[in-house]
Order: sequence, then C-alpha cells, then structure tokens
Amino acid sequence: MRILCTNDDGIHAPGLKIVEEIARALSEDVWVVAPELDQSGVSHSLSLNDPLRLREVGPRHFAVRGTPTDCVIMGSRHILGEKMPDLVLSGVNRGRNVAEDVVYSGTIAGALEGTILGFPSFALSQEFSIETRHAPLWETALKFGPDIIRKVIDAGVPKNTVINVNFPACTPDQVKGVRVTRQGKRNLGFLKVDKRHDGRGNPYFWIGFERAAMMDTPAEGTDLAALAARYVSVTPLRLDRTDEAFSEELITTLK
Repeated sequence: MRILCTNDDGIHAPGLKIVEEIARALSEDVWVVAPELDQSGVSHSLSLNDPLRLREVGPRHFAVRGTPTDCVIMGSRHILGEKMPDLVLSGVNRGRNVAEDVVYSGTIAGALEGTILGFPSFALSQEFSIETRHAPLWETALKFGPDIIRKVIDAGVPKNTVINVNFPACTPDQVKGVRVTRQGKRNLGFLKVDKRHDGRGNPYFWIGFERAAMMDTPAEGTDLAALAARYVSVTPLRLDRTDEAFSEELITTLK
C-alpha cells in the first residue's frame, strides 16, 4: 500500500513525524509531501497565481512552497509518478480540528483533496490542553491511529467521504475508547479580534478565540463531546454539502 502524508503545520512540524510513524505501521511505501511553511488556517486554498517551488529534503520527503491542497496534488500527480497513492494521511495536526475548525483547517483540506482525487483519506489531529500546549501528547495519536485507520479501511471508505480523527488531550492509558461522532457546533462568540499597537503606535490585529465561549457543554454525539469525555473522535465528513431538506422546500417555493 502506497501512502502519501501531508500536513498544514509545515515540513518541520513534530506532528508530521508522527503521521509518518503511523503510516509506517501500515506500510513501508510511505511518501511525505508537506508545505515549506506553516499553512494553518488556509482551508482548501489552491495556488493558482503563484508558481510552486519544490524542494527534496530527504529520500521520499519533499517540501512545497504552497498549501496542503497543493502538496497533495503535487504528490499524487507529479512526485509519485505513475503509481498513485492508495491512501492519504493529513496531520498529525497540533491541536484539534472539530466543529467549525473543519471549515478553516488546512489539515482537513489536505485530506479533502485526497478524497476529491479519489483516494481514501484521513485527517488526524492531536488535541492539547493548557498544560500540554507546548508538548502535545503525540503518543496518544501513535497508539490509536494505525488501528483506527485499518478498521475504517476494512469497513470501506465511501467514495466522497473524508475521515476526520481527533485524539483527546490525555495519555493513551487515559483514553476511554473510540466514538463515531458528528460535527459539533460551538457558541457563536468563539471568534474575537484582538487589537494591539506596534512600536510606532500603529494598530494591528490578531484573530483569536474566546476560551469561555469554547467551554460550553457540547451536544452529545458530537466530536466536541467525545474529546471532552476523553474518547477518540472519528467523524465521516462528506464532500457534498447540499442541504437536501431545504432543497426540497425550495423546489416548491421557487416553482
């Protein structure tokens, strides 16, 4: 099985080494194609107006000056040659990708691009807490990642579905199990704009997150609830975002 690994944290991110270890537990034919620079939050952006620079950093390891989407396209359509990947793994992201994160995440986008190109694809993210912010518990992803991927592949990944896996911010022995979840939703107040001033007194801004708004009790069955209870969250996400129920209503309304 040929596996293509990517991420959005960049070619030198610790989580990329973790996803490669997970891949090597599944196969010896592992390729790594990741962004040259941190691409967190770029979503599914594609470089159309800028050339892509490619750098080989080691055997079967390449850095692309572009987005995770660019990396998956470059890996599958150029670097790997005629033999396409059988599986795409994106991550392991430093921090969870749940609820609205799936819209912004470059990690999710890397896996989505793999799905669009026709490959079974997984987005893998390791949640961290305040205590583990600077040292995420990567061993949790390492322990549970390979087995989850094997079982999902054996079950058969639907053609237009990407698998979003989030590991809780605890040690492997503290994990209570694995839950299949749906995408959650946070309090609408979780985004904030932080205004500051530089050395010359000119204003600049950071987009940030309100921790209090993110700590509301999550709905049962969601990715947020699973992580809060120390379960690994496995969420199948569909490429087709059509609202079928409202479409039926509009058919009548717009006649």
